[in-house]
Amino acid sequence: MKSHFLSITLFTFSLLLTCCTENNEPTKNNNSKDTTSTDTTKVVPVDTLPVTLKDSFLVAQMTISTENAAAIGSRETYVKCTVTVKSGKSDWNYTGTAGIRGRGNSTWLWYPKKPYRIKLDDKAEILGLNAEKDWVLLANYRDPTQLMNTFVFTVGSGLGLPYTNHARYVEVTVNGDNVGLYLLTEQVEQGSNRVAIDSKEGVLLSLDADNGPELNPGGGDNFWSTGYQMPVCVKSPDITSATQLSAIKSDFALLEGAIKTANYDAVGKLLDIRSFIDYMIIQELVYNVEVDAPRSIYLHKNKGGLWVMGPLWDFDAGFDFDWSTMYTGHNFFTSYKELVLGSDPVNHTKGYTVPSFFTDMFRSKRFVGEYKARWLAIKDKVMSDYWKTTQYYADGTASAMARNAVRWPIDKSYQTEILHMKQWLSNRVTYLTGIIANYPEGTK
Repeated sequence: MKSHFLSITLFTFSLLLTCCTENNEPTKNNNSKDTTSTDTTKVVPVDTLPVTLKDSFLVAQMTISTENAAAIGSRETYVKCTVTVKSGKSDWNYTGTAGIRGRGNSTWLWYPKKPYRIKLDDKAEILGLNAEKDWVLLANYRDPTQLMNTFVFTVGSGLGLPYTNHARYVEVTVNGDNVGLYLLTEQVEQGSNRVAIDSKEGVLLSLDADNGPELNPGGGDNFWSTGYQMPVCVKSPDITSATQLSAIKSDFALLEGAIKTANYDAVGKLLDIRSFIDYMIIQELVYNVEVDAPRSIYLHKNKGGLWVMGPLWDFDAGFDFDWSTMYTGHNFFTSYKELVLGSDPVNHTKGYTVPSFFTDMFRSKRFVGEYKARWLAIKDKVMSDYWKTTQYYADGTASAMARNAVRWPIDKSYQTEILHMKQWLSNRVTYLTGIIANYPEGTK
């Protein structure tokens, strides 16, 4: 997978863009339907950016025509189709044959706007992204800003987490029906242009309660981890024998055992600790409570290499999502003071009782020191760099967002919610700076 070119050009942005000034908390309440933005932030319009910078912020048109106009009604069975992409950048236009099916768990089952997975018949570049067959269309129906995953991808890319997904926005028409604005991104999988690990001896794992052994009691590619009893699914390689699965389970158990000791040097021989720190900073920054289950937590290792956290995935239940409204979605940003790891991660004080796989390293003085230093090094970039980039996606998709709001009306104004998201993040950075500074220093 290509490195996200946005991360390479953040310095360029700082020279090109007008500095932003933070607003006070938006005065509109969360239920406002007023679509008039009160944001006074000075943002240079996307159309004034150099062509090399603006293309990925703009919305392309994707047309999907299924064979015999068949409905896309399953997450298991692909429907044959033709996919056409038209972009403002003519080199990005594409037409090819593919299969399409539903995807997701709650997003497929609960919400009217459906997410999809596309498998092209032949590998192809889509909207400037490296050639592959498998692509994902995220509906973002729960997310009233359409920006939550995009923001996290931007942060992950900026921090240098490997194989971070890209964001491309498309308006999708299926068999003549305009189904709204979607986020096109890569399928998380092994591949030379995805998670570039060896196809046979590299390992890609998902820690996910929705894809764990209780859903596959016969075994296959699922197991409960030895050390922390977490649900694990092997995404790569393809499991062909019980011996192969046992070897992967044993290898992961070595990592769990080292983390249980909180011995920094021992863990460092098995895990890229920098990736672990960055990964957990992002989870706490956006208050991703799905670490608790866990859900959609990926890590990988190449043949003979270290375990590395990521890719990042699935953040539309962060940002203080109100789970009491999970079947309808859309309610976020009530409090910026909630914590995933807590004020004392080892003891889960004032946080979730997440698997201690994610917190036992906070017993290490060296780890805590590096975690605090890393936060201080990146905290100011959250708004000055990563939010600024996210704002360009919002600017570039504004017209399409308005059309999507007509197609899928909810009890929120996307403009107001984007302001809420911005203010919530700004407040959260300040709040977490105090919390992280006061983490106990560790005992080992």
